[in-house]
Amino acid sequence: MTRPPLFDRRAIDRHRARRRPGAAFLHDIARSEIVERLAEINREFTAPAFVTGWADVWRDSLPGAKVIGDLETLPLDPGAHDLVIHAMALHLSEDPVGQVIQCRRALSPDGAFMAVFPGGRTLEELRDVMTAAEIATAGGLSPRIVPMADIRDSGGLLQRAGLALPVADSLRVDTDYADLPALARDLRFMGEANPLAGRRGRFGEVDLFRVAGRMYSEQYPAADAERIRATFELIFLTGWAPDPSQPKPLKPGGAEARLADVLTTFDMPDDGDR
Repeated sequence: MTRPPLFDRRAIDRHRARRRPGAAFLHDIARSEIVERLAEINREFTAPAFVTGWADVWRDSLPGAKVIGDLETLPLDPGAHDLVIHAMALHLSEDPVGQVIQCRRALSPDGAFMAVFPGGRTLEELRDVMTAAEIATAGGLSPRIVPMADIRDSGGLLQRAGLALPVADSLRVDTDYADLPALARDLRFMGEANPLAGRRGRFGEVDLFRVAGRMYSEQYPAADAERIRATFELIFLTGWAPDPSQPKPLKPGGAEARLADVLTTFDMPDDGDR
């Protein structure tokens, strides 16, 4: 039985087309972090590629990189790239595992895969107040905010895709806004308005947002009590296409020295030396 789609792809494309460049602060942070991580690898990549719905934002991050959209089937040739970066789009994929697997297949041996996308703590305050407000005003819930993976589940994507040396980490970004309408407006300008296929229409939303706005101000004030706080989280994934040159974990019993032998090389001080 075919599962109904989670996302309305036409809505995603429509929201992205309405993005305003000045609202791309999360992309700016993500891009800066990716560049820093690449510098730490200290390796020259000669055939990089980006998978992203934001080509205009990421195109200049790596000169000469191939840039493709986050399509269901990625137009990447097998083994053609020594670096593939999935940029700020994995959270809107119907099949994130499939996306990572396709990126893995596009890597040459010992090629690097990197991804950055919003994580589960993103807009946690908004999720809380929208849930409470909708129960209060409508007696039920509807899909309002994209479900996002936590770092543990995200790290599992790398192993399921067959990538070696997997690493997952996250960055919390704390922001504040004048009020809930200001936050909602910024999300629209970022191209991140609600694209869920099961979203409700606009009927009854005036009361919903009025109640949610009041709850938000009461429960999540910023340091400046006249404003509200909003949390974003960026998750970063790094893995490598398997290659014989990569370090391998020792098999059980494969150590060259016993721990007890190592410990005996250090003389423990007696009580008079402490």
